[in-house]
Amino acid sequence: MHQTLIFTPRAENQYLSQEQAFKRSARVSNVSYQLNYNLTGEEHFSASSTINFALSDNTSPLTIDLNQAQITSVIINGFSMSVEQLAKSYNDWFITLPEERLLKGNNRVTVNLTRKHSTNGEGLHRFKDPVDDKVYLYSHFEPAAAQQMFALFDQPDLKATFEMTVSAPQEWTVFSATGEDKITKQGDFNIWHFPKSKTLSPYNFSLHAGPYKMWTDNTGKYPLRLFARQSVAKQITPKQWFTYTNQGFKFFDAYFGINYPFKKYDQVLVPDFLYGAMENAAAVTFAEGSFLTNGEMSQSRRERLANVIMHEMAHQWFGNLATMKWWNGLWLNESFAAFMATLATSEATEFTHAWRSFYAGGKQSAYRADQRVTTHPIEVPVHSTANAFDNIDAITYSKGASVLNQLRHLLGEKTFQQGIHNYLSENAYKNAVLDDFINSLAKASGKDLAQWQQKWLYQAGVNTIEASYQCDAGKISSFKLLQTADPSQPTLREQKVQIALLKAKNPGFALTKKVSVIYQGKSTEVNELVGITCPDLVYPNYQDWAFVKVNLDARSFKTTQNYLAQIQDPLLRSMLWQSLWDSVRDGTLPLNEYLQVALANAPLEQDYTTLGQILGQISSAKAYLNKSLGSEHDYVKDIAQQLEEITWQSTLANSDNKNMQRRWFNSYLIFAHTDNALDNLYKLLNGQHSLEGLTISQDIRWEIITQLSRFEHPKSTELIAQELTLDSSDTGEKSAIRAQVIAPNAKVKIDWLAKIQKKNSDIGFSKLRTAMSALYPSEQSRFNEQSATQRMLSLTEIDKANGPVFMRSYNNLIPATCSEVSVARLATAVIELTELSTGTKRSLLIKQQEDQRCLLIKSKMTL
Repeated sequence: MHQTLIFTPRAENQYLSQEQAFKRSARVSNVSYQLNYNLTGEEHFSASSTINFALSDNTSPLTIDLNQAQITSVIINGFSMSVEQLAKSYNDWFITLPEERLLKGNNRVTVNLTRKHSTNGEGLHRFKDPVDDKVYLYSHFEPAAAQQMFALFDQPDLKATFEMTVSAPQEWTVFSATGEDKITKQGDFNIWHFPKSKTLSPYNFSLHAGPYKMWTDNTGKYPLRLFARQSVAKQITPKQWFTYTNQGFKFFDAYFGINYPFKKYDQVLVPDFLYGAMENAAAVTFAEGSFLTNGEMSQSRRERLANVIMHEMAHQWFGNLATMKWWNGLWLNESFAAFMATLATSEATEFTHAWRSFYAGGKQSAYRADQRVTTHPIEVPVHSTANAFDNIDAITYSKGASVLNQLRHLLGEKTFQQGIHNYLSENAYKNAVLDDFINSLAKASGKDLAQWQQKWLYQAGVNTIEASYQCDAGKISSFKLLQTADPSQPTLREQKVQIALLKAKNPGFALTKKVSVIYQGKSTEVNELVGITCPDLVYPNYQDWAFVKVNLDARSFKTTQNYLAQIQDPLLRSMLWQSLWDSVRDGTLPLNEYLQVALANAPLEQDYTTLGQILGQISSAKAYLNKSLGSEHDYVKDIAQQLEEITWQSTLANSDNKNMQRRWFNSYLIFAHTDNALDNLYKLLNGQHSLEGLTISQDIRWEIITQLSRFEHPKSTELIAQELTLDSSDTGEKSAIRAQVIAPNAKVKIDWLAKIQKKNSDIGFSKLRTAMSALYPSEQSRFNEQSATQRMLSLTEIDKANGPVFMRSYNNLIPATCSEVSVARLATAVIELTELSTGTKRSLLIKQQEDQRCLLIKSKMTL
């Protein structure tokens, strides 16, 4: 039965609701775009956007998205809108096409426009290089910013083809989702013609232009190109990029059983980018800050490069080929890409330990996010494009990836892989919903996944498991797994885990038994372990199959405290370190007792990944001490001194292992604070000292200067100015800002806060973000408190005046200083600030909970 859609006027704002989007896509089909651009490198560009589409009815108006452009003409099926009609039809966010000009069937609308380039990382972003004044352009459209570059139906379920011509200066290179098929000369400009693309959602399309440096590689199955600004070309090692990219294509083609769907693959490093990277079809953008390096790239950064390359490549199938219908499906794109990136990195590259890195990094972020008051289900409704990123967090990425990984273990590797292949095959060049994905896996496995889907994807919260066992005469007499949930999120779930039993030997530990179990409900009997020798250590999520917190039983906890460094298995050791740190955050292990274990065992750690995890935990512990007790407290001063000495001595002791040495030195750069240590850094900076095996690169020079400024070295101001003359790059400018802002100087803090809060600031957003991140380090609570009241009182105003992109960074400045005063201030704000956006309200609640956690940790210390 045909259902007539009732026309309701669209809300007069820049955001598109799901309801309006679905009403539009119910009427519109067979969309194609013909785009023409005139790019000069100046602050404005001009464009023509022709939209061809079929319309099921012409009984009501239709809207086309276009953000803050100057429209010169709109032509609807051959009829030009008058100036008066256009003034009534365009509100800076969308054009309303009158029904009397629309046709049932095929339509053609052309919009000619000019617009200012964006400078906040969205739309068609313009960047002028401070080193050589060269101009670079790149696009970023997710979730709904394509309308900042052309007129369109800016929603993921209206897939289309894109054909484009671009006029650009002759010295520029232009690239997009397809390779150009023709370049002609026209005066001082070249005209680039890009043929019709495959069917894409608008947010997957892209345009990049400028005098980019280009590297090529044709040794693999697909032609590869890499682009970067000319002034940073020396900070890139193309061989690494091409090696990981070719390894990724070989893995993914085989795993998915579907060849890469696009003809070429470009990757471009861009400045001022808002995120780590973006999966534009066949033309992926990467944030420069994460992947440029002065000197040899560290092991951890190389692994991150490989992982991000794999993540964006996975999206070419899952996201670009088969695409979500609406933004509530964005989590599945990101979860799947995060899962596949880790799998591919571990199986196709040198980083065979990638799952350990995932456990220590992204998965821990997911556990923390899932225990917050702001936790949410993996799948959540998204009412409009304003809310598309409200819940894009570690739950979306890493919990989702972890859930997919445990589903792989539950269903079996081959079954899971077959289900993925079926899903991609059936939904190629189409839009899909979650049920399509789950049904593909259910069909491949022959299992009903409805209950799994309900509990894992539509219910929030992380469960906890603990081994409960009895021993008689040296043998296990009973063994069960206990599952619990927070009362606020009471769902109990089913998962497949491995239980490991270990027995102490001299030295080290022996794995005496390993058994896989599917547990569910509050208690699961494990009769297979009855009669086994009583263990010294039990770990009920061995090899990390499950997404679950582990509470160690009393005996295992004591073993961990006393013999942690003797655990040979690096993943198990990592997980035991995490159990100790979780106990600190949960208020069951005093922070000072954790630090006693950490300071004794960290220098013994020989695994690079686990060492990074430990040093990260120690850094967080030191921040808790700074905020809760203050840096002048005798115990805090003693710990600070020990950390400074241990990190320096360990740096010296690892001169024969450059990766371990750099990891220790990076921590020394964080913990160095005494006059002697600062003088040591100063001498390393000016060449009076040197470290065997360590090159003081430009990156390290700025890190040293920042630390000198942070602790008021007498020459820090002079050093910042001098270094900026040596490194006037965009990275240098941001590094100088960071070094200036982090100084414990009240006037500097006040001045920069004013710049950050200024409406329509003339300082680039990327530089403001840098300043925000450095304004109030943990030991500077006094300065944090000085402006705390003003920041809280102005939060609603700033939230309203700036969009979600700005507020995602600014919300880090919500004051939380680990005191009763701070907790009370946050509690008042939660009650009184009723007009905050969803994202800012979430940030406020997180700050409140973390401040309460800090006070809990303080109260449990035994000093």
